[in-house]
Amino acid sequence: MPPPPATSNSRLVWSIALPAMLTNVATALFGLADMWVIGRLGDASAQGAVELGAKFMLALLNTFNFLRTGTIALTAQAAGRGSEADRAQTLVRALGASFLIAALLLLAKPFAIAFGLDLLEAGDAVADEARTYIGIRYWAGVAWLVNAVLVGWLIGQRRVRTVLAVEVAANVVHIGLDVLFVLSFGWGVAGVAAATLVSEGLKFAVLALLVLRLPAARGLREAAVERATWQASRMRELFSLNRDLFFRTLLLSGAMLIFARSGAQQGAVVLAANGILFQLFMLATLALDGFENAAQVLVGEAQGARSRERFAAILKSTLAWGFGLGVVLALAYLVAGEAIARSFSTDEAVSNLAAEYVGWVVLLPLVGSFSFVLDGVFVGAAWTRAMLLTMLAAIAVYVGILWAGSPLTNTGLWIAFVTFFVVRAAAQFAVLPRLVRREFG
Repeated sequence: MPPPPATSNSRLVWSIALPAMLTNVATALFGLADMWVIGRLGDASAQGAVELGAKFMLALLNTFNFLRTGTIALTAQAAGRGSEADRAQTLVRALGASFLIAALLLLAKPFAIAFGLDLLEAGDAVADEARTYIGIRYWAGVAWLVNAVLVGWLIGQRRVRTVLAVEVAANVVHIGLDVLFVLSFGWGVAGVAAATLVSEGLKFAVLALLVLRLPAARGLREAAVERATWQASRMRELFSLNRDLFFRTLLLSGAMLIFARSGAQQGAVVLAANGILFQLFMLATLALDGFENAAQVLVGEAQGARSRERFAAILKSTLAWGFGLGVVLALAYLVAGEAIARSFSTDEAVSNLAAEYVGWVVLLPLVGSFSFVLDGVFVGAAWTRAMLLTMLAAIAVYVGILWAGSPLTNTGLWIAFVTFFVVRAAAQFAVLPRLVRREFG
């Protein structure tokens, strides 16, 4: 099948990328709302505790983000083969994995929280508040794991607008609860965590109802008891894909934790300022991830259909549009980044430091756009082992810079963080031609 015209490719990419982008930005509002609301208290320790607690939960849960990305890839490949039964089986297997992981995380809860806080080396005041935050938000992790599967299954079938509607509704509830619990009830850090717990539970309820109404979900009961669902070959496909994604995400989460830990070692003001900037970076990242989602779905369909022409067309379109959005985001932060950063805290020392370092947030969308899009390409094509190896190379350089410059100033920390994304993209581009030849001949 010949590739469609470039205009068709762009329209197809944007039909998935735009609602995915808006969904991701809506997701980022969780963190932004938390930082803004707690910042109204003018307490650097409380704001630092939310930043540290959120980093801990982000690192812990994102380690299992393969539930979402793997489900997108396998569902899209099943759609490319035109198999509704495969889609139902994919959902059942992924849900089974999410329930198992949730049970293990709950068993590990007392040890995980203590270990995480020790690892991050938070000061006493920050650590006490962070422990409160994590202790409440940890329970939301169960719903988060199942939601990752449900969202991935919907996106893999191009139902991105449905996911967007759910995310927007959950965020409206979350922001309202943030204001109510923190500013009206005076619950402080505990109120921020409680808002997340309630909104994540709401999201689960709505997603489950929507999924059960889809035609492909009608075979879930049969798929759950069908022997073919649990065949060794199908389970190996799931676990080999998810194993590589697990370790890749573990490395990425480690990089984020190292970043937070290095900020915490420099005091509550640096920790809080870096937390504000990191939320702005995450907002840009989640916008760019719209094209990662588009690449996952469309490359997965091309791989399922064994079409090199479709693959090449989607690769070119997603990379071009991803970099274009990176430029737009960089310009937006160049113009308004300082004012935005200052608005997140009434503590003058925190807001001044955040404004001083906002230039790094301007740079990150430019250097990171390629690696974000290529992540989607590699996942959609099931090249997860190569993605893991390129992540290892980037982590090695990142840790090497941190070790060579120890003890680092905050500027050195940001230099290492930016270099991490540059190396990731360079390594992915280096291995891409060989992977294409191997897959499509």
